[in-house]
Amino acid sequence: MNIIQCYAPTNDSNDNIKDQFYERLQSIIEKCPRKDLTILMRDLNAKVGIDNTGYEDIMGRHGLGQRNKNGERFANLCAFNIWVIGGEIFQHKRIHKATWI
Repeated sequence: MNIIQCYAPTNDSNDNIKDQFYERLQSIIEKCPRKDLTILMRDLNAKVGIDNTGYEDIMGRHGLGQRNKNGERFANLCAFNIWVIGGEIFQHKRIHKATWI
């Protein structure tokens, strides 16, 4: 099992800083054997929203609001690595959908 803990730059941060973060995160993910379970524990300052168009294989429609730029980056990371955004697949009470809004 692999556990990756990370904290991403905020949505308002410089795009170069966010690019560097996601490139580094991807390089860490690539070091994890595919056959192992990998859990990403994170605060990505991302909002993936409820629209899963183009991402049906990795997320459901049970998020909150609209996807922000960090949410797009996170969804792309998950799609590239064939990871599932578990919190979006099943319906939850609104109070359990986010840690802060």
